[in-house]
Amino acid sequence: MTFTDMLGAASAHHNSLLCVGLDPEPARFPGAWKGDASKIFDFCAAIVDATADQAQSFKPQIAYFAAHRAEDQLEKLMAHLRRVAPQVPVILDAKRGDIGSTAEQYAKEAFERYGADCVTLSPFMGFDSVLPYLKYEGKGAYLLCRTSNPGGDDLQSQRLASVDGQPLLYEHIARLAQDPWNVNGQLGLVVGATYPAEIARVRDIAPTLPLLIPGVGAQGGDAKATVQAGLTAQGLISVNSSRAILYASSGADFAEAARAEAIRTRELLNAAKAR
Repeated sequence: MTFTDMLGAASAHHNSLLCVGLDPEPARFPGAWKGDASKIFDFCAAIVDATADQAQSFKPQIAYFAAHRAEDQLEKLMAHLRRVAPQVPVILDAKRGDIGSTAEQYAKEAFERYGADCVTLSPFMGFDSVLPYLKYEGKGAYLLCRTSNPGGDDLQSQRLASVDGQPLLYEHIARLAQDPWNVNGQLGLVVGATYPAEIARVRDIAPTLPLLIPGVGAQGGDAKATVQAGLTAQGLISVNSSRAILYASSGADFAEAARAEAIRTRELLNAAKAR
């Protein structure tokens, strides 16, 4: 199955739009695990086990592993995900973006070393920095488009000189991803839940692309506005929540609390489908 096939199947099977982000911070681990980076796998695996039937996708953020020299624990976690939730696609949140020859190595890291189904990328260096990922048959890539952070305005909302008028940079990225760059049919876009009007604009430009939407939960994005702006019969969305789920409790019941928060968020997103 391709990445988008997996995403659609998991969304239907679990009746879910929820992407569970895996951003392990040892300083926030519960009880005796607090501050212990050797427990990154144990913490994340407990979250996965507790939420696997609620998730449409999982999104480990590579920096939270690499900063603690825990890449081996990420490899172990990816294998665990394959065992306990083989039907749920895994998005490696790496936000890579480099020249073609280096991109080939990053693509190998994402898809061969870690076995991810999809990876997040920066499109700033152009199509040749994206193409090596698309050479992996059936693998997906989400391009940063209109991100959830306030600083995204610094570049993404700048107007471009163009024969098609003066599109904003994020609009231009959406157009490129919808057609000329989408050579394997597996491209998607990252748009933040903190900007629902821009989600709707991206959806107008790219009606068929999957959208990865961070910012619901700790960042305060509106779940209803997000779903209604981005979800269509043609276009899938994955709404990410990380910290609100991972750190729903600092006690021994952290996994149970994470499950409860995942259920709550999934139900909130599903309720927003009714227009």
